Amino acid sequence: MNKNQNPKPVYDLEERTFQFAKRVRLFVKTLPNTLANVEDSRQLIKASGSVGANYREANESLGKKDFLMRIRISRKEAKESEYWLRLINETNELKNTDEGLQLIQEASELKKIFSAIVEKCK
Repeated sequence: MNKNQNPKPVYDLEERTFQFAKRVRLFVKTLPNTLANVEDSRQLIKASGSVGANYREANESLGKKDFLMRIRISRKEAKESEYWLRLINETNELKNTDEGLQLIQEASELKKIFSAIVEKCK
């Protein structure tokens, strides 16, 4: 099995968001070195890392309001990650298109998870 693939879903959200950011970084290393890919990758790396970083901050929050704000930021960053991944996927002839599509799916699932958390906290 390729080290970039997850053999089974991770239910620990801190670990899952970490694995997402890690897989994004490994994916970015495989992209053709074009100006657009360099710029898009920079945005993608920041957004994908922020998903998990803000989730960890939410778990150490000072109260419900702080928790919700950080979860909303995680959701926003997951949504942004999905955008950059889709843009990269649709503007390149990738050798690892499957990994790009799996990352788009993971970003979408993370976004939905964070949306559900926000709804439950209302």
